[in-house]
Amino acid sequence: MLRLPEAHRDLLKIPFGTLYRDISELLPRLEGRTIYAVGDVVTHNLLDAGIIPDIAIIDGYTMRTPCTRSPLLQARRVTAKNPPGTITDELVDAIDEVVRDPPGVIFVDGEEDLAVIPLVLAAPPGAAVLYGQPGEGVVLRIVDASAKREAETILKAFVRE
Repeated sequence: MLRLPEAHRDLLKIPFGTLYRDISELLPRLEGRTIYAVGDVVTHNLLDAGIIPDIAIIDGYTMRTPCTRSPLLQARRVTAKNPPGTITDELVDAIDEVVRDPPGVIFVDGEEDLAVIPLVLAAPPGAAVLYGQPGEGVVLRIVDASAKREAETILKAFVRE
């Protein structure tokens, strides 16, 4: 399991992509792309906009409060344990599995916040990865070589336990 030390938590306060105040602002950028959503609210908002993500990673919570808007997706469901502040091998394996064979929902027992990092590493070029930036909006990252390099750099700040 990888854990992000407290000293490096500021790495994740900066959006890992382009921040939009509202999901409706980024919808035109999703056309023709594979779409991956991280978070219950982002997934719910995509579904409300008529967009079904190829992969959704959810945990049933939003900002550590039970999410009453957890999305209901008709897709294969994979579960993975992932405690807060970590990226477990189990989560990485689940992401790899569903990226290879979409669609799917990864239900995380724990916290899915850091899943965007291994998701960007596993995703094919051109895929759109969306996740919530608490209190600010939704972040969109189009996967390319730069996104993968940034994800690798962030991952290097983690320590293996």
